[in-house]
Amino acid sequence: MNAAGFPLLSLLTFLPLVGAAIIMFVRGDDAVVARNARWTALWTSLVTFVLSLILWARFDRGTAEFQFVERVSWLPEFGVGYHMGVDGVSVLFVLLSTALTPICILASWEAITTRVREYMVAFLVLETMMVGMFAALDMLVFYVFFEGVLIPMFLIIGVWGGARRVYAAYKFFLYTLLGSVLMLLAILYLWREAGTTDIPTLHRH
Repeated sequence: MNAAGFPLLSLLTFLPLVGAAIIMFVRGDDAVVARNARWTALWTSLVTFVLSLILWARFDRGTAEFQFVERVSWLPEFGVGYHMGVDGVSVLFVLLSTALTPICILASWEAITTRVREYMVAFLVLETMMVGMFAALDMLVFYVFFEGVLIPMFLIIGVWGGARRVYAAYKFFLYTLLGSVLMLLAILYLWREAGTTDIPTLHRH
């Protein structure tokens, strides 16, 4: 948990996922579902952006240490746990991700007319995965978020892309699959050598 005792970073990370779950339970005809999905996604992304502004405002720019650190031990015998935090670089990427998401939702407000619910869910899941990826301080947690980014991206490209969207989606999948396998092998190698996947610990190893 961070010094203040409030898991601001986790709230910021997983709030879009909550919004996505709410959208999945929206009921009504297609027009009602589309309208409610758009507004729920927009308000969720805006609240998430406000939380990122609070994170930025409270960020101490006078230190190079990780801040808003949250840590929960999952598998201590394997050196694996939920470890989140931001530094001066990652906090900017978190802010950028949360700023771009409502812009993307507004840009697609009228452009996306089919499967609107699924589109908005995909974008909110993507936001959670991006923020989590930038804030992860454990390599396995980072890997989970990184892989999680690829799923909504694949769907967004393949379902709502241009004329060659299926080709583009599979090409995206193949390139990222190769990189993901190599990354996983590298993480497993580092874990075998150091006995942990905790990034700050590996820096000191």
